[in-house]
Amino acid sequence: MSHTMKHLLSLNDLTPEQILDLLDLADRLKADTKAKRSHPILAGKTLGMIFAKSSTRTRVSFEVGMVQLGGHALFLSSNDIQLGRGESIEDTAKVMSRFIDGIMIRTFAHQDVIDLARFGTIPIINGLTDLLHPCQVLADLQTIREHKGQLQGLKMAYLGDGNNMANSLLHGAAKVGMDIAVATPPGYTCDPESIREAEAAAVLSGSKVLITTDPLIAMQDADVVVTDTWVSMGQEAEKAVKVALFGDYQVNAQRMTLAKPDAIFLHCLPAYRGYEVTAEIIDGPQSVIFDEAENRLHAQKAVLVRLLAPDYQG
Repeated sequence: MSHTMKHLLSLNDLTPEQILDLLDLADRLKADTKAKRSHPILAGKTLGMIFAKSSTRTRVSFEVGMVQLGGHALFLSSNDIQLGRGESIEDTAKVMSRFIDGIMIRTFAHQDVIDLARFGTIPIINGLTDLLHPCQVLADLQTIREHKGQLQGLKMAYLGDGNNMANSLLHGAAKVGMDIAVATPPGYTCDPESIREAEAAAVLSGSKVLITTDPLIAMQDADVVVTDTWVSMGQEAEKAVKVALFGDYQVNAQRMTLAKPDAIFLHCLPAYRGYEVTAEIIDGPQSVIFDEAENRLHAQKAVLVRLLAPDYQG
């Protein structure tokens, strides 16, 4: 099977086989890490990490991942590079392509990621944009499969804001054959193009996509329950409005009774207890959030290997 990937901009760009290959490789790399077996697959390789948005998990997981794979990672904030002072993305992409082997960028506008891939000659990884968060969803799928033993045929429920997480969860679930129900308040639904892409993928995988404003319908018989912060980075001015609108979309004990008794709870973090989720759920026995956070490291290492060492057969 060909593993060829040029970039990771959106999960919608990948085939189901490529996604499952990444998850299988992530599992193998995780097992190696747990067994203290080194895997210097990326010896001599350098990843540039551009952060227009700050992050705990993204920076640490990518940096540690590159080190564990035998490579190097460079942290580049907007203050460190000319991109933050008005240099064009085209020039930045062309210059950095001469220096390093790949770029991971965490930024606001999704077009920035597309333009880096268009003008550069090295792999580009979307570490997060306002539209999508594909790396997180790979970690989510890895976590679900670890706990449930499968992906196809499961139902995922997502409650909250139709944000970048919701958009990428639509892509990921539909590609691997999971049913997904997304419940958002009116006016806060997912990106229409992401919905269309997920619906098209679901036709091929045999899964179902439900977009609703009713959290009770979305939660019904769910195997996996997911939420995210109601106020994403850069949207702080909307907090009061959103808290007032989103109350019915909180994941709490009452809502969880609608899901299957063995349902698991995921959250990409940071979480705000008492808002999108109650402490009894996120800190309770159904929560797998720290397995999920750890799997960012392993899933992203799989992405790095496939992009920066395309001839690797493991």
